[in-house]
Amino acid sequence: MEKPDTKFSPPWWLRNPHLQTIWASKFSHRPEIQFEVERVELPDGDFFDLAKSAKDTGPVVLLFHGLAGSINSAYARGAFSKLENAGYRPTLMHWRGCSGEPNRLVRSYHSGSSDDIQFVINLMRSRYPTEPLYAIGYSLGANALVKYLGEQGDQSPLRGALAVCPPFVMSIGADKLNSGLAKGYQRHLLSEMTKHHEIKQQRYPALKMTTITRSIKQSFWAWDDAITAPVNGFKDVHDYYESCSCRSFLPGITIPTHILYALDDPFFTKDVLPNASELPPSVKLEVQRYGGHVGFVFDKNTPSRDNWLDCWVIESLTQLPGS
Repeated sequence: MEKPDTKFSPPWWLRNPHLQTIWASKFSHRPEIQFEVERVELPDGDFFDLAKSAKDTGPVVLLFHGLAGSINSAYARGAFSKLENAGYRPTLMHWRGCSGEPNRLVRSYHSGSSDDIQFVINLMRSRYPTEPLYAIGYSLGANALVKYLGEQGDQSPLRGALAVCPPFVMSIGADKLNSGLAKGYQRHLLSEMTKHHEIKQQRYPALKMTTITRSIKQSFWAWDDAITAPVNGFKDVHDYYESCSCRSFLPGITIPTHILYALDDPFFTKDVLPNASELPPSVKLEVQRYGGHVGFVFDKNTPSRDNWLDCWVIESLTQLPGS
């Protein structure tokens, strides 16, 4: 791997990857934003909710949040606000069941939900046929977006895309989250997912959903094998991880795509990173030395109220065609 970039330079006391990750999630400035909620009915009888900017002009930017995220996630609010101020029209797509109401079907969202991405992108293109259209994904949303880009090739109506901290190789991420201090993130995320699962189970008893046992909550390996894989049509956790890890889809990407990753990301190891030979000319991979997982807060050269990640989003978008 090439020497990591040092564009992001946090103060010495905030170079710990866990501090970056937790600070960004819990203590970052969350700007006030105004948005409209739209429920989109899907052909399979399910739905998802959009959080849309009220702006009626400007390039359209779709946001795809991470696991257990929503429009209330710090990174989502920060990006939404920054994009509006820069003249864009952001719309965040809540994954099925993530907008505060359980989705209607047994199936759930997952790291390979590129079908829902394709649906909402085509919807936005039909509504705004002449406006430039972009997409930004974070973590799980970044993985699904990169997978979509590789599947679609030059058939995607997007002008360009940004991906922040995608897992690349899901099995490596599942191993990392089941070890050391990273187990704390795993415990928190699985707790949130258990709450959502049980609320949905109570709301729709006819779905006959799997009861969450203690062993299922022990790791992502166990959860994805017992829950995610079977309800979404995969044979098992290995089939799910192998089918949906976005690294294998990189060679198929033809539209301009910028990917941001931190070498110290506590969710993964550097083994997930693709080799230069796997990256087509359309993909720019930017690996920072620091940043944690979707962190990148308190850069020494960025105004105190500005999150470096949000600034990176705007800077990267301006480098894409038609922006």
